[in-house]
Amino acid sequence: MKPIIYYCYDAYCGWCYGFSTVIKQIAEEYKDKLSFEVLSGGMIPAENPKPISATADYINEAYHRVEELTGIKFGEDYLWHIRNPSESDWFPHSEKAAIALSIFKEIYPELQVQFAFDLQYALHYEGRDLTDDEAYRHLLEKYKIDAESFYIKLKSEEYKEKAHYEFSLCKQLQVTGFPAVLLQTGETKFYLVARGYATYEDVKARIENILNEVNAG
Repeated sequence: MKPIIYYCYDAYCGWCYGFSTVIKQIAEEYKDKLSFEVLSGGMIPAENPKPISATADYINEAYHRVEELTGIKFGEDYLWHIRNPSESDWFPHSEKAAIALSIFKEIYPELQVQFAFDLQYALHYEGRDLTDDEAYRHLLEKYKIDAESFYIKLKSEEYKEKAHYEFSLCKQLQVTGFPAVLLQTGETKFYLVARGYATYEDVKARIENILNEVNAG
């Protein structure tokens, strides 16, 4: 089997947004050697969603650290909701973005790392509410996806189940935080490549070490 990179992320995870440039570079560099599978983690459950005010104080501090460490920028349209939580109508949850990713992966399996980034950019830079159906329309145009078919799937039980299957898979892989990167080299052989943010150099070195170890074995 071709080794598989599992990238466990969540569309609402700011550190995953910071890590997105790293994983995109890795996916581009290793596209011929490795398969890439993005799994949504379900960080914020859809049951009983809380208003953005519940996490705004934490995010308002954390985003500075993400920017400093990763060089990524959060957009003013996103930060408005963080700085004015009492005026925001956001009730974030991870489910709808995860369903959107599961639909997209069936159409363009080779572009899932890029699409995960697009979802995060839509939220963290452009300030789109990923619980709103309309937040995805610009991406349907970008990737020439039929809108009618996409929105039927977005509301379907089938794709909701696919998204929840990914949440379960992340738990089975013992992922407790995001981002996380694992490399599967055999039926039951998994290596942890990164837990939390890691630099491109560190991720690349770890992958090379694992592949060398497997080839030597």
